[in-house]
Amino acid sequence: MYEQLKLENQLCFPLYACAKEIVRRYKPFLDPLDLTYTQYIAMMVLWEREEISVKELGECLWLDSGTLTPVLKKLEAKGYIVRSRSEADERTVLLTVTPKGWDLRTRAADVPAQVGSGVCLTAEEAGALHALLHKMLSGMK
Repeated sequence: MYEQLKLENQLCFPLYACAKEIVRRYKPFLDPLDLTYTQYIAMMVLWEREEISVKELGECLWLDSGTLTPVLKKLEAKGYIVRSRSEADERTVLLTVTPKGWDLRTRAADVPAQVGSGVCLTAEEAGALHALLHKMLSGMK
């Protein structure tokens, strides 16, 4: 009658536990860069896009502005990004990577491989999991 309440029958629990563990495994590689995991993923999007609005970044990272604003303030204080108002629409805040932020990208380039080496999945399994997780996320929008 209560099988649905057993932890072992939940999809959400192994997702939660794996996500928490993966983020924990990033820490030793991000600490020398003086980045938190959230700062790191924000920088990943910025390195890819070069310039992006705060709203778009929040959408990419599934974060609200209340969570994102302190992260961006710290990245700006470290000199990795600049926040500025859009000339087309003053309500829009744009984020741009600074030269120091581009240097950080070089220092962070090996982080995915370092973390990935500790995950016990083949490249094929990792690709399948990636596709399934993105399928789940796209259904939640």
